[in-house]
Amino acid sequence: MKTGLITSDTFQNHDTGPGHPEQIARVSVINENLKRLNNKNILWKKPSMITDNIIKDVHDTNYINLVKNSFPSKGFSSLDGDTIISPGSKEATFDAAGSIIAAIDGIQNNEIKNAFANVRPPGHHCNQNKSAGFCILNNIAIGAKYLLNKYKYKKVAIIDFDVHHGNGTQDIFYENENVLFISTHQYPYYPGTGSENEKGKFNNIFNIPLPAGTNSEEYLNAFEFALKKLREFKPEFVLISAGFDSHAKDPLAQFKLETEDFYIITKRILETSKIFCKGKVVSILEGGYDLQALQDSARRHVDALIEFN
Repeated sequence: MKTGLITSDTFQNHDTGPGHPEQIARVSVINENLKRLNNKNILWKKPSMITDNIIKDVHDTNYINLVKNSFPSKGFSSLDGDTIISPGSKEATFDAAGSIIAAIDGIQNNEIKNAFANVRPPGHHCNQNKSAGFCILNNIAIGAKYLLNKYKYKKVAIIDFDVHHGNGTQDIFYENENVLFISTHQYPYYPGTGSENEKGKFNNIFNIPLPAGTNSEEYLNAFEFALKKLREFKPEFVLISAGFDSHAKDPLAQFKLETEDFYIITKRILETSKIFCKGKVVSILEGGYDLQALQDSARRHVDALIEFN
């Protein structure tokens, strides 16, 4: 079976203004690189139309209405100090959330074996009622709740290897025993959360904070603890918040990972979880702000997904 690559054209309409790190080219360089491969094991798909009812499983109704009414008719506006929006941001935002629905449905319908959603804006800093850190809707959380509610899964794991802690995702699932949230991240650093003491009501939050300067060997050694937690939880489905800003070249953080590490990380997740979830894995783009490092790292991430059987 093929690996799904879910992307939209509308990401290009989410204009964040000159000099903003969360730029249009982040998604386009990944798409262009993967299209050059002309790999017959990739099935390109568009996002699904997402309903308010699905979004309301994660976000407060008042917040959804606030977001819908915030997009300007021209120029730029902001939902917070970091999260800039423009007229075209609305379609991109709802397509980003719809991409994870398309990926999950594709796997459930045996159309694809796994998937990577290459979309923007990212999502993992957004909680139930507040945007933050370039994130407007929490795409990965929407996917997890969809798995629980639509497909009646009992154990969904979210692994977040973005260099910044996925505070929004943690908030959403802090008291949900059906979701395990695992995060490796630079600490102390933005957004300030993610200590080892944040464990969740059901010991379902597992943070692995690492210092600035963490290199490949140090990271991969620490990642073994994430895999151990994954084995203990026995997930039926795995979601990945794939942030590539832990690359040594990234301008927004100070980890020292190399491109090949993202292939290794992905392969280890797949191999560790296959006995429990039979390869049901959906990944979605979060951070990554050096375009060359992002393009190359995402390619190796997708390589691992394609190769997995």
